[in-house]
Amino acid sequence: MIKLSEISTTAPKELTKNDTLKKRDKLTRKLGELQHLLYAEEKRSLLVVFQGMDASGKDGATKKVFRYCSPSGVWAYGFKKPTEEEFDHDFLWRVHKLVPRKGRVQIFNRSHYEDVLIQRVHKWIDETRVTQRLNAINSFEELVEFDNRTKVVKFYMHVSRDRQKEKLQERIDIPTKNWKHNAADWQEAKL
Repeated sequence: MIKLSEISTTAPKELTKNDTLKKRDKLTRKLGELQHLLYAEEKRSLLVVFQGMDASGKDGATKKVFRYCSPSGVWAYGFKKPTEEEFDHDFLWRVHKLVPRKGRVQIFNRSHYEDVLIQRVHKWIDETRVTQRLNAINSFEELVEFDNRTKVVKFYMHVSRDRQKEKLQERIDIPTKNWKHNAADWQEAKL
């Protein structure tokens, strides 16, 4: 079992910010080239999942990592609270319809894991249901990898509670970030 509280939120000491930014730029340019080939070939697709707490950098990662990709072949979708129609279906219904078609990249800002995490944290579902949903997620990911040749890659954006509070406060203090502020995020951060 993974315990996030036991995993450091700081970068390894041997990494410098300048070197990391140079490597990121090189890799994101290469990603842009590969995305162009993926789009032209139309034989497989890529699903990228960014999961993390509020203010963990999911939007920033999406913008920076995929900046050299063609907008015609890359879509990003941010999962919010399910709609009434989505609640009337199984929890993966809203996710499945967003799996990318061949040749495309789909980015999930939050994901199907949210429908386990939030439900579990708030104790809206019991551990039996948690296990069933996690098994369903594993089966779903195996299905899209096998049936549609969609590679699923997942990233957990891990930030400390102090850094999260700092970033949430920026959403109040910096006018250009006010649109991101949601008072409920402070309550969720406590959980």
